[in-house]
Amino acid sequence: MVYQSIFHQTFLSFLLCITTLSLVASDPTDGFTRLQLSSSNFQVQRPYDVPQDQRYTFSNGVHRFIVYTTDKPHTTNSDTKPRTEIRITGYDYTSGVWQFEGYFYVPSGTTGVCIQQVFGGATHATTSQSRVYSGSLTHYLSPTLEQNIYNKWYRFNVIHDVGANNVKIFINGVQKFNGNGRGAGLHYFKFGVYAQDGASYRMESQWRDIKLFRRY
Repeated sequence: MVYQSIFHQTFLSFLLCITTLSLVASDPTDGFTRLQLSSSNFQVQRPYDVPQDQRYTFSNGVHRFIVYTTDKPHTTNSDTKPRTEIRITGYDYTSGVWQFEGYFYVPSGTTGVCIQQVFGGATHATTSQSRVYSGSLTHYLSPTLEQNIYNKWYRFNVIHDVGANNVKIFINGVQKFNGNGRGAGLHYFKFGVYAQDGASYRMESQWRDIKLFRRY
């Protein structure tokens, strides 16, 4: 009986430890240093022939991006698809471990669009793209990171380890992707709407609480 009692107490202590560990699971930003960001770090890219306030607004802490499939590129000499994005300046990098964090919202009907990018790579223009297709958030075309995202706010974190050629993506603090990057290059972060194949006529995303971090 004494042995059973000791075993029972030990087992309960083990369960308590497991429960406690699950409650204090590490946050994606643990071990990172937050970097200073201001409006001077936000460079808006939008169709070159349209006034900025028709495609981008910032109000009550929310960045709102809109673009149409019929829009022009962001520069007169670009042959890329239309976009309305913020390119974060002042923190371009070629090495180290960097992290982007923000909260995004995508209204129903928006599809075929990239809403966040890690720009730069050895053989491709980007190392990571998070796209929306028919209400699902995907890493490029696959895998699916989150389903049924329309009309809800989500916390989004992407960690890029240049030296390890690794990208991790977290949704609401839960890791959804862990895979290879696309090699060395000049990297920076972008967010907004950038049309892809199969894009809806109107595309929109909203972002707030944008932060950058670096691991030293």
